[in-house]
Amino acid sequence: MLKELWEHHSQKLYTFATMVLNNETARKTAELLLQINAIKLNVQEPFTWASGWKSPIYCDNRVILSYPAIRNYMREHLAKAVEDLYGKPDVIAGVATGAIGIGMLVADYLNLPFIYVRPEAKKHGRQNQIEGHLESGQQVVVIEDLISTGKSSLNAVTALKEAQVNVKGMLAIFSYGFDTATTNFEDAGVDLKTLSNYEHLIKEAQSSNYVSTAHTETLKNWRKNPSTWEPNK
Repeated sequence: MLKELWEHHSQKLYTFATMVLNNETARKTAELLLQINAIKLNVQEPFTWASGWKSPIYCDNRVILSYPAIRNYMREHLAKAVEDLYGKPDVIAGVATGAIGIGMLVADYLNLPFIYVRPEAKKHGRQNQIEGHLESGQQVVVIEDLISTGKSSLNAVTALKEAQVNVKGMLAIFSYGFDTATTNFEDAGVDLKTLSNYEHLIKEAQSSNYVSTAHTETLKNWRKNPSTWEPNK
């Protein structure tokens, strides 16, 4: 029994460790996100997420679109990963709203059709959840900007599967690396890779003196139990 538990735990660690494409891309992506303040760290005055969680970190990857050189870096690395991992799909799908911009850039770079997936169907007009032309049986790669628990991202995958297409996998710019996200993607059978993640971000923030050693420990502790974390605890 203990051996089975260890093997399961080891597999989860391996899956998580290999979620980023490669270490250098992860480091560089973290550096660029910090450089343009797409990721904001504030240990003393935490942010409040929509879920109500208190967090010393807030990630807004839409800022990337305002910086041509950096958005081109993200576009090219995501596009290369699409082809390296999945070959050339029929369609690129972006998850609304955060990944519409970067997803469209990836599709344009690969000269592929682009669609995007809403959190739910519109209440008016054609009542679409998927916007754009999509045919049954097509091969689709999903682009996401940010992975937290993964629920909203996987909701988009569910909508695509209901449209009877083959979702090859998902690529995202950044992941917080929560265990619940790893479990959710494993349970859904969806392959996920990211340009960078929380571990690389913290290493880069510390090495560049973006945060102090004391604040680094706080950031690490928050990641262990983000739903119950409180500042100064």
